[in-house]
Amino acid sequence: MRKLGIDYGDVRLGFALSDPMGIIASPLEVYTRKGLDRDLQYIAALIKEKEVDAAVIGLPVNMDGTKGERAQKSLDFGGQLNRYCGVKVEYFDERLSTVSAERALLEGNMRREKRKEVIDKIAAQIILQNYLDSAKARQ
Repeated sequence: MRKLGIDYGDVRLGFALSDPMGIIASPLEVYTRKGLDRDLQYIAALIKEKEVDAAVIGLPVNMDGTKGERAQKSLDFGGQLNRYCGVKVEYFDERLSTVSAERALLEGNMRREKRKEVIDKIAAQIILQNYLDSAKARQ
């Protein structure tokens, strides 16, 4: 089964998907939010279509390790996703994932307009890949 990486935002959700063996994360898409109910319906359909057994949501922990308002929003969203879909939800520290995504896109000479379209799915890929690498190291 695959893992779905989610870069949670108030306006957009970035998605990434692992391969069936849980080794490599690939960017999937960016979804513009349409309200919690419609968002959950969309993700539930995505989970079913892609045969996902767990969602990994980036947790924006402060640099000092504390959890602020953004982290609480991610935790709340994950709880709602779990209740709606029944899918296992895990969280992974996403500190600097968007910065890393931006840096990678800049190094690839991607234009600003295009970067805005893809940065959330690249951030989701980074979150998911870091999670996969961490899980493999714990085995």
